[in-house]
Amino acid sequence: MSNLQVGDVAPAFTSKDQHGNPVSLSDFKGKKVILYFYPKDDTPGCTKEACNFRDNHADLKKKGYEVLGVSVDSAKKHQKFIDKYELPFTLVSDEEKQVVEAYGVWGKKKFMGREYMGTNRVTFVINEKGIIENIIDKVDNENATSQILG
Repeated sequence: MSNLQVGDVAPAFTSKDQHGNPVSLSDFKGKKVILYFYPKDDTPGCTKEACNFRDNHADLKKKGYEVLGVSVDSAKKHQKFIDKYELPFTLVSDEEKQVVEAYGVWGKKKFMGREYMGTNRVTFVINEKGIIENIIDKVDNENATSQILG
Protein backbone atom coordinates (compact mmCIF):
# COMPACT_ATOMS: atom_id res chain seq x y z
CA MET A 1 0.00 0.00 0.00
CA SER A 2 1.00 3.63 -0.38
CA ASN A 3 3.84 5.05 1.71
CA LEU A 4 2.44 8.53 1.13
CA GLN A 5 0.96 10.33 4.10
CA VAL A 6 -1.24 13.33 4.77
CA GLY A 7 1.00 16.40 4.57
CA ASP A 8 3.27 14.97 1.85
CA VAL A 9 3.70 16.70 -1.48
CA ALA A 10 1.63 14.81 -4.07
CA PRO A 11 3.95 13.14 -6.61
CA ALA A 12 4.03 15.01 -9.92
CA PHE A 13 3.01 13.07 -13.00
CA THR A 14 2.30 13.44 -16.68
CA SER A 15 0.30 10.79 -18.50
CA LYS A 16 -2.49 10.70 -21.10
CA ASP A 17 -6.15 11.57 -20.75
CA GLN A 18 -9.05 9.79 -22.48
CA HIS A 19 -8.27 11.68 -25.71
CA GLY A 20 -4.60 10.69 -25.68
CA ASN A 21 -3.57 14.23 -24.73
CA PRO A 22 -0.99 14.87 -22.02
CA VAL A 23 -2.39 15.58 -18.56
CA SER A 24 -0.27 16.55 -15.56
CA LEU A 25 -1.04 17.14 -11.91
CA SER A 26 0.60 20.57 -12.38
CA ASP A 27 -2.23 21.46 -14.82
CA PHE A 28 -4.43 21.73 -11.71
CA LYS A 29 -2.15 23.90 -9.57
CA GLY A 30 -4.26 26.30 -7.52
CA LYS A 31 -7.20 23.87 -7.49
CA LYS A 32 -8.21 21.11 -5.12
CA VAL A 33 -7.91 17.70 -6.77
CA ILE A 34 -9.62 14.42 -6.03
CA LEU A 35 -7.19 11.89 -7.50
CA TYR A 36 -8.87 8.52 -7.35
CA PHE A 37 -7.29 5.25 -8.37
CA TYR A 38 -9.47 2.37 -9.46
CA PRO A 39 -8.80 -1.11 -10.87
CA LYS A 40 -10.64 -1.26 -14.21
CA ASP A 41 -13.10 0.61 -16.44
CA ASP A 42 -16.67 -0.65 -16.70
CA THR A 43 -16.58 -3.14 -13.81
CA PRO A 44 -19.32 -3.04 -11.15
CA GLY A 45 -17.40 -1.39 -8.29
CA CYS A 46 -15.51 1.03 -10.51
CA THR A 47 -18.70 2.03 -12.29
CA LYS A 48 -20.48 2.73 -8.97
CA GLU A 49 -17.59 4.91 -7.83
CA ALA A 50 -17.34 6.83 -11.13
CA CYS A 51 -21.12 7.37 -11.22
CA ASN A 52 -21.06 8.63 -7.63
CA PHE A 53 -18.49 11.26 -8.63
CA ARG A 54 -20.58 12.02 -11.75
CA ASP A 55 -23.80 12.44 -9.78
CA ASN A 56 -22.11 14.78 -7.28
CA HIS A 57 -19.87 16.57 -9.78
CA ALA A 58 -21.71 19.91 -9.58
CA ASP A 59 -21.34 19.99 -5.76
CA LEU A 60 -17.67 19.04 -6.01
CA LYS A 61 -17.04 21.82 -8.57
CA LYS A 62 -18.87 24.34 -6.33
CA LYS A 63 -16.50 23.44 -3.52
CA GLY A 64 -13.51 23.91 -5.86
CA TYR A 65 -12.63 20.28 -6.59
CA GLU A 66 -11.42 18.80 -9.85
CA VAL A 67 -11.86 15.03 -10.24
CA LEU A 68 -9.24 12.84 -11.91
CA GLY A 69 -9.69 9.08 -12.16
CA VAL A 70 -6.63 6.91 -12.79
CA SER A 71 -6.39 3.31 -13.97
CA VAL A 72 -4.01 1.31 -16.14
CA ASP A 73 -6.65 1.05 -18.89
CA SER A 74 -5.98 2.59 -22.32
CA ALA A 75 -7.18 6.04 -23.33
CA LYS A 76 -9.57 4.36 -25.78
CA LYS A 77 -11.15 2.24 -22.99
CA HIS A 78 -11.43 5.37 -20.85
CA GLN A 79 -13.29 7.20 -23.61
CA LYS A 80 -15.77 4.33 -23.98
CA PHE A 81 -16.32 4.33 -20.20
CA ILE A 82 -16.88 8.11 -20.22
CA ASP A 83 -19.30 7.90 -23.15
CA LYS A 84 -21.27 4.99 -21.68
CA TYR A 85 -21.80 6.66 -18.28
CA GLU A 86 -21.57 10.35 -19.30
CA LEU A 87 -18.69 11.04 -16.95
CA PRO A 88 -17.93 14.78 -16.76
CA PHE A 89 -14.32 14.49 -15.60
CA THR A 90 -10.91 13.41 -16.86
CA LEU A 91 -9.70 9.83 -16.73
CA VAL A 92 -5.95 9.32 -16.77
CA SER A 93 -4.54 6.36 -18.69
CA ASP A 94 -1.54 4.90 -16.88
CA GLU A 95 -0.66 1.93 -19.08
CA GLU A 96 3.04 2.24 -18.13
CA LYS A 97 2.06 2.13 -14.43
CA GLN A 98 4.15 5.19 -13.57
CA VAL A 99 1.38 7.02 -11.69
CA VAL A 100 0.07 3.98 -9.76
CA GLU A 101 3.64 3.18 -8.71
CA ALA A 102 4.45 6.80 -7.75
CA TYR A 103 1.39 6.83 -5.48
CA GLY A 104 2.08 3.32 -4.15
CA VAL A 105 -1.29 1.89 -5.16
CA TRP A 106 0.02 -0.86 -7.47
CA GLY A 107 0.39 -4.08 -5.52
CA LYS A 108 -0.73 -7.59 -4.65
CA LYS A 109 -4.45 -8.23 -4.65
CA LYS A 110 -6.54 -11.29 -3.91
CA PHE A 111 -9.73 -12.34 -5.61
CA MET A 112 -11.40 -15.72 -5.18
CA GLY A 113 -8.24 -17.18 -3.68
CA ARG A 114 -6.04 -16.02 -6.54
CA GLU A 115 -3.22 -13.51 -6.01
CA TYR A 116 -2.29 -11.06 -8.73
CA MET A 117 -0.84 -7.57 -9.22
CA GLY A 118 -3.27 -4.72 -9.72
CA THR A 119 -4.41 -1.23 -8.77
CA ASN A 120 -5.73 -0.81 -5.26
CA ARG A 121 -8.72 1.48 -4.88
CA VAL A 122 -7.40 4.57 -3.08
CA THR A 123 -8.43 8.24 -3.20
CA PHE A 124 -6.06 11.14 -2.57
CA VAL A 125 -7.43 14.61 -1.82
CA ILE A 126 -4.81 17.19 -2.83
CA ASN A 127 -5.02 20.87 -1.88
CA GLU A 128 -4.32 23.92 -4.04
CA LYS A 129 -0.62 23.84 -3.11
CA GLY A 130 -0.16 20.20 -4.15
CA ILE A 131 -0.16 18.82 -0.59
CA ILE A 132 -2.06 15.62 0.24
CA GLU A 133 -4.87 16.56 2.63
CA ASN A 134 -6.58 13.20 2.91
CA ILE A 135 -6.03 9.59 1.87
CA ILE A 136 -9.03 7.29 1.69
CA ASP A 137 -7.93 3.68 1.44
CA LYS A 138 -11.24 2.10 2.41
CA VAL A 139 -13.31 3.58 -0.40
CA ASP A 140 -17.08 3.15 -0.27
CA ASN A 141 -17.86 3.00 -4.01
CA GLU A 142 -21.45 4.18 -3.65
CA ASN A 143 -20.58 7.01 -1.22
CA ALA A 144 -17.14 8.10 -2.44
CA THR A 145 -18.13 11.78 -2.57
CA SER A 146 -19.49 11.85 0.99
CA GLN A 147 -16.23 10.30 2.21
CA ILE A 148 -14.52 13.43 0.89
CA LEU A 149 -17.08 16.10 1.70
CA GLY A 150 -18.11 14.55 5.03
